[in-house]
Amino acid sequence: MTNGSAAPVSTGSEGAAPLRPVHQDTGAAPRLPTAGPLPVRAMIEAARARVVGRVRESEVIAAALAAGRSVLLEGPPGTGKTTLLRALAEGAGVGLELVEGNAELSPARLVGHHDPSRVLTEDYRPENFVPGPLVRALTSGALLYVEELNRVPEETLNVLLGVLSERRLHVPRLGIVDASPSFRLVAAMNPSDAVGTGRITPALYDRSCRVGFAHQGADEETAIVRRDHGVVDAGFVERAVRAARATREHPDLRLGSSVRGALDLVAVAASLAELRDVELAGRLAPGAESTGTDAALAALSGRVQLLEGSTRTVEEVVAELWSATAPAEEQPGAGDGDAGKA
Repeated sequence: MTNGSAAPVSTGSEGAAPLRPVHQDTGAAPRLPTAGPLPVRAMIEAARARVVGRVRESEVIAAALAAGRSVLLEGPPGTGKTTLLRALAEGAGVGLELVEGNAELSPARLVGHHDPSRVLTEDYRPENFVPGPLVRALTSGALLYVEELNRVPEETLNVLLGVLSERRLHVPRLGIVDASPSFRLVAAMNPSDAVGTGRITPALYDRSCRVGFAHQGADEETAIVRRDHGVVDAGFVERAVRAARATREHPDLRLGSSVRGALDLVAVAASLAELRDVELAGRLAPGAESTGTDAALAALSGRVQLLEGSTRTVEEVVAELWSATAPAEEQPGAGDGDAGKA
């Protein structure tokens, strides 16, 4: 997930109904709102229709959401967290407010603000409040999905903690915004990413259920790529998946590629093959091997990271991995050393 923009991205209904009436903060707040049920079986059926594998994860997350709990998803990027959550939200019949977590996600960006131009003429009124993704999710009963949670500033995390504790948000000059019964908070983070991230407070773990994500098996990742590139030779798809998976175990790499690397590798290779008039297969013809190498370099070199102190380049490692995934009898240069021997 890119973090260049601090603006939250909404996949809910931007033109939603006007802000629900709020309680004026008089010091005696009404009874705290409670979570309502969500259709757990419908969520699981939607996930099975849209997501390859992830049976255990979809069942556990759906059960937690149906029970009124918020959920923290932990795992590397490209493991299907967002895809699964979109399917669960669709099955539940609720919206999804997606927020990109980064250092510039301030409380005002998350909660909302009063329109300054209207405040000058109208003073602070509910009608000139511009809701942010948190208030939109609270009032519409959507799932609020915060990606890269460990990149979010502490002051913004404190706002989320308050909502997790009370299902209620105190907005200055507006009042108290109560959560609709179907509102839930889901957050995701990559615990292995230490660049530009902060430590998550134990209080957040204490107020949510945690579900871990790991890379899926080879068969499931192959099925994911075949689903999107069914017209490409099955043998080439399998080789692309092997190459992407090999990046996670190479001794010179600190970070390997997700299945997204295999998806891009196949897509770029198919386009290059059409341009160069070559045929893709698990066993590429000698003249077509460079097409696979070029696609692998384009798809994988930006997704992997070298170990500190490595003397090799990313391009050298990726080219080596691609060559190593070829069937033994088709490896480029195989047998050259025996030329001329009796």
